Amino acid sequence: MRLGAYNAILHDRSLPEAIQVVSELGLTGIELNSGGFLPATHIPNFDEILESDEARDAFLAQFEGTGVSIAGLNCNGNPLHPDRAIGEQHAEDIRRSIRLAARLGQDRVVTMSGLPGGEPSATTVNWVINAWNSAALDVIDYQLDVASEFWTEIDELAREHGVKVALELHPQNVVFNPANFRELIKRAGTTNIGVELDASHLFWQQMDPVAVVRDLGEWVFHAAAKDVRVNPAAAIYGVLDNQFRKLSADEPRTNLGGDEWANEWPKNSAWDFVALGRGHDTAFWTEFLRALHEVDPEMWVNIEHEDTSLGRIEGLEVAAKVLTDADAALEASL
Repeated sequence: MRLGAYNAILHDRSLPEAIQVVSELGLTGIELNSGGFLPATHIPNFDEILESDEARDAFLAQFEGTGVSIAGLNCNGNPLHPDRAIGEQHAEDIRRSIRLAARLGQDRVVTMSGLPGGEPSATTVNWVINAWNSAALDVIDYQLDVASEFWTEIDELAREHGVKVALELHPQNVVFNPANFRELIKRAGTTNIGVELDASHLFWQQMDPVAVVRDLGEWVFHAAAKDVRVNPAAAIYGVLDNQFRKLSADEPRTNLGGDEWANEWPKNSAWDFVALGRGHDTAFWTEFLRALHEVDPEMWVNIEHEDTSLGRIEGLEVAAKVLTDADAALEASL
């Protein structure tokens, strides 16, 4: 497998410095954020690269001789947000990322399927978790119609540019499991829309990432290595624990577009994102890589570090050790 890291945790340093960190971890790829919820910090001359071969070549020259290459672009966001100030910007970020990927010789763009409101007049998103009543299924049907219209357009753009778009199976989106992914692509009639298999969001939904990879097969285009630890509090609050706290304007917080911000994580949480190995051991990650290898031995599997108990580099080091050990175990067993 090809192993890398997602660059968001390294936005505090320059791209050459981030590349060096990745190289020293024994990894060979860096997935670059290109918009959506987070800015394209390591692509400051985005517009120039789209237009100028000289700017593109200068950007790519930063990777020469490092042993690290670009491992896809990432513009996770909500392109279907009913607040069009957010939705239209995130949608355009996906279009621009597809064009940028083609300019940089890349064929993978990672994003999310998005989530609209529950009706045409809605101003906020509406995620139906358990559609036991007919009105809830009507909401989902409407949302899938909105999503399929958008993704039909994006699929055409992706085909034109030789790019495949990988949707993260992420809750609070139209697509968060194999069933609703298949429903979307059936309605949209797409060919270049697949899945980014991020194990972490499957863990806390009580899904088996290895089984999901084998269920989706060739529709898995890309993968993320991020772990989850389910805590004792899950016995009381369940995995849908919603004890988040809204941060005030005078507290450090991350903007998600418009006037939306990331909330503070629950104090006594039901589950947490953790570095690889802190939720599931190396043996699990070996089998995860094995399932991905069955789909595509050349697939990128990129570490995403969101373990708040570990520093930026410390967390990457812990995760890289587990992932490279798992890869070595896989290779030895083939």
